[in-house]
This record gives sequence, C-alpha cells and structure tokens, in this order.
Amino acid sequence: MKIDTSLKMVPTPPARTPAKPVPAEASGEQVRLSTAAQINSAEPPVNAGRVQEIKQAITEGRFRINPEAIADHLIATAQELVNAQRTA
Repeated sequence: MKIDTSLKMVPTPPARTPAKPVPAEASGEQVRLSTAAQINSAEPPVNAGRVQEIKQAITEGRFRINPEAIADHLIATAQELVNAQRTA
C-alpha cells in the first residue's frame, strides 16, 4: 500500500478560552436561591453522628447492606430526574 503524500495536514484550532462570568451587579440581573437551595445551605451536608454510627457498625461487623432498598431508592431518584426534565 502506498501512502498518499499529496494531502496536507490541517492544524488543530486553538482551544477557546472560557468567557469570564459577569457579576450580577454589573449585568443588572439578580440571582436568587430556590427554597430547596436555601434549606440545603442552612443544614450541614452530612449527618456526622450517623456517619460515626455507620463507621462503628462496619468496624464491629454489624453493618448490613440492603440491596433491595438501594435499588428502590436508585429507581425512585432516576424517576424524579426524568420527571424533572420533562417539566423543565
């Protein structure tokens, strides 16, 4: 097989640099958190006490995994995401 040298290499275009965000004050737009975001920001993201209980149960060999409950919650979460996309 012969290599065709008549074709020219086309340089790859440079990557685009992302645009700098415009502060809300400068653009005149207001940014507000949804009620859910406000509630979530007020609470710690992790229940430290519960995490410690689970760590202790794992250490002692008492921690049991319930695959049915995990599957049920995964399916419910996926369904919520699908429904949210349909209404958006």
